[in-house]
This record gives sequence, structure tokens and C-alpha cells, in this order.
Amino acid sequence: MTRARMAVLVVSVALLSAFAVRVTAHHSFASEFDATKPVSLRGAVTKIERINPHGWIYIDVKTPDGKVEHWGIETGAPAALARQGVRKDSIPIGTEIIVKGYRAKDGSTTANGSIMTLPDGRDLSLASSFGDAGGKKPAGDEGGDR
Repeated sequence: MTRARMAVLVVSVALLSAFAVRVTAHHSFASEFDATKPVSLRGAVTKIERINPHGWIYIDVKTPDGKVEHWGIETGAPAALARQGVRKDSIPIGTEIIVKGYRAKDGSTTANGSIMTLPDGRDLSLASSFGDAGGKKPAGDEGGDR
């Protein structure tokens, strides 16, 4: 095999591998989250991942008995968040926020975020895939604050 053909083969395999990983990383709302289990979480931001196809906001939530739960909140992609007004500097680490969304089907401390309320009272859309929840509105107080 010539060098040119080998290079084309290597590049083709690399591109196909990258595409396969990206496709398997994406999922629908219904495959991971339960539209019948809304949550309302109050906690301090510990980490933000602005990645595709879904970003993540991590918060520490104090339970009524004083324990701390580490929650991962799935968001939309960085570009979708930016269109909703959520930018890199919108939520500094340590900021206490309220997130309304839907709990993971597996019962873990993971949720699909719909609305984030900042300390100044502004509500920002997390541009996530909650629209797949049968057109339901973002979770309200019925999920209870934690």
C-alpha cells in the first residue's frame, strides 16, 4: 500500500471513530430521565463542563438531615446555552442556584435541567432536552427544594 493510501485510510478510520463516539454519547431525554419525577434542587455550583452534545453543571445540595449530595445537572450544548443567556461567567463556582428539572430514571443524583434560578432571581433556560418530556413545562415546586 502506498503512503498516500495509508494516510487516507488512517484519516478515514479516525474520522469514523470520532463520529461513532459522538453518536453514542448523545441520547434522548426519555432514555435517561423520568418526566414524571420533577426535582427542584438548591445548591452551590462546584464545577461546570461546557461540552457537546450536553453540558453539565455540578452542585452540592444539602439534604434536610444535613448531608451533602453531589448532583450532576445535564444541560444543553454550550452554543444553545449562550443563546439562552447562560455564558461562561453567568455562574461562578460557589454560586448558590436553584435548578428545576427531571430526575434520572436510575435514581442517581443526576437530573436533566430545565430552568436555573440565579441569586438575583433571574431564571435562565438550561436549553436541555426536556422538550422530549411530552411537552411538559419545567418542574415547579412540586418536586420540593432540597
